Amino acid sequence: MIPGRRPRGAIAIRPRTALMLLIATTAGLVAFCWPLLVPPAGTGIGHVADAPLVFAAVLPLLIAVTVAGLSEGGIDARTVAILGVLTGVGTVVRSLGAGTSGVELVFFLLVIAGRVFGVGFGFVLGSTTILASAMLTAGVGPWLPFQMLAASWVGAGAGLLPRTRGRSETVMLTVYGITAALLFGLLMNLWFWPFVTPDGTATSFVAGAPVMENLGRLIVFTVVTSLGWDLMRAVTTALLIVVTGPHLLRTLRRMVPTVTFGSTMRANPKPGVASWQSGSSARNGPRR
Repeated sequence: MIPGRRPRGAIAIRPRTALMLLIATTAGLVAFCWPLLVPPAGTGIGHVADAPLVFAAVLPLLIAVTVAGLSEGGIDARTVAILGVLTGVGTVVRSLGAGTSGVELVFFLLVIAGRVFGVGFGFVLGSTTILASAMLTAGVGPWLPFQMLAASWVGAGAGLLPRTRGRSETVMLTVYGITAALLFGLLMNLWFWPFVTPDGTATSFVAGAPVMENLGRLIVFTVVTSLGWDLMRAVTTALLIVVTGPHLLRTLRRMVPTVTFGSTMRANPKPGVASWQSGSSARNGPRR
């Protein structure tokens, strides 16, 4: 085997994949933030009316990200199989904690998998894990598509972190895991906060107020109501990354094919074995 350079992720960020991720992220931000820009009419559980529309948009976007990766060669059958396995593992792990007292056991897996396999893989894994676990635990409700989007951003963000290895990588992933767990809680509060808070308090949503003013009120609301749960999620994620991160990173990285830029795959004479060669070697045949 000719020494190669390990790709950044199993789902490479190529033009069509990047476009699909940009569209998915933009649509998700609109779904979360429109009450800050267009005052919602009436009160009630947040986004009950538009949640089915958001869910109907999320699934095609996930498919579009995956299809874009397939069409551009950034994802193959092996990667799809790994996605399925990690989704199953994440589903079981999440059901063990199920958010009890803020304990969430799945975020460390999203962070590490997104780190190893890249932005697109992390984005898809976040949504598929939350969807499958919701089906398993009967946790389906108007909040589901928003949980899927927020978890997708957790996985995708890990794929954007700077390249480093060793102890510094574990520290970086731990800090990122804490930050992502806290931001996840903030986003999930935004899902319902504009619709249910009473008027006239420091934590109330004020229809028509400047966006930054309402965001400040949202932060106060989060500190007062859910910071304890969010901190437990952050601590759980950080501990699991520290304990399992180095071993899990090595294990998952063995599943990422090592290729050389411009390489092509050549069948090995032995059945079931294949090797990577550079383009020129593949065209000219094996050296004797």
